[in-house]
Amino acid sequence: MAVENDSLVTEFILMGLTDQPELQLPLFFLFLVNCVVTMVGNLSLINLICLNSHLHTPMYFFLFNLSFIDLCYSFVFTPKMLMSFNSERNIISFAGCMTQLFFFSFFVGSECYVLTAMAYDRYVAVCKPLQYTATMSPQVCSLLMSASYMLGFAGGMAHTGCMIRLTFCDSNIINHYMCDIYPLLQLSCSSTYANELVSSIGVGIVVIVSSLIICISYGLILFNVLHLSSAKGWSKAFSTCGSHLITVGIFYGFGLLTYVRPISAGSLGQEKFFSVLYTNVVPMLNPLIYSLRNKDVKLALKKFLKRITHRTEP
Repeated sequence: MAVENDSLVTEFILMGLTDQPELQLPLFFLFLVNCVVTMVGNLSLINLICLNSHLHTPMYFFLFNLSFIDLCYSFVFTPKMLMSFNSERNIISFAGCMTQLFFFSFFVGSECYVLTAMAYDRYVAVCKPLQYTATMSPQVCSLLMSASYMLGFAGGMAHTGCMIRLTFCDSNIINHYMCDIYPLLQLSCSSTYANELVSSIGVGIVVIVSSLIICISYGLILFNVLHLSSAKGWSKAFSTCGSHLITVGIFYGFGLLTYVRPISAGSLGQEKFFSVLYTNVVPMLNPLIYSLRNKDVKLALKKFLKRITHRTEP
């Protein structure tokens, strides 16, 4: 992707989370811990799924990709964010800013579609258990996963391509800790109508399509569960879907709080706060949710720790 810019701006200055010096060091250590927990959690889940054959199922195939996306997603902005706490001027080049915007849009879009595919997988597992193996074949899972990445890539290219066409004349100070769409649009001295249109259509399609599929999937699951006579069947259905429902709720909840509201100068502080939840907390929570609530993952973790303990014993 060639990054060409006809404007006078060749670099941007990221303002970061706060301009209060006394908060810089505490925030640095806070987000450093967040970064480490995110890395360890997602890498551990990825390794557990790879090393345990009984986790080689469609559900864990999607979970593997979800953890991979969260891991990559956190690396898009966290290093630059940590640098902002230790430097007076946190500078990012125009090309670097557009690259950050592309990968942010790519991974967010991909995660939306992966969560949608996981909802369909849970619907088949609960409502059509006898057809599950045939319906969620390796070919179907690979197709769903490829489509998720391709649609995420298309969204990232659309947002970044429109942003590159803008002209940035005077101000190059982004009042944020990353190169996001709306803070960049506020700096442009050319018309941003096309960008706003593409952003509205793109986000609208992602949210409406994925939300519709997820709601239909869980509506059918609920309808099926209500017809189960045994408490065991109810428990199994909720244990199958519980972790995914929590993940979807957190991801879309924080996402809506961040982006689906009026943008004004007075709301910049709130926007940064909700962005932190969306970009830093969600990738950290996902592996914890699936680890703490999932019996298979906990069993695999126990076996893994037992193997390590036996190897270290004299």
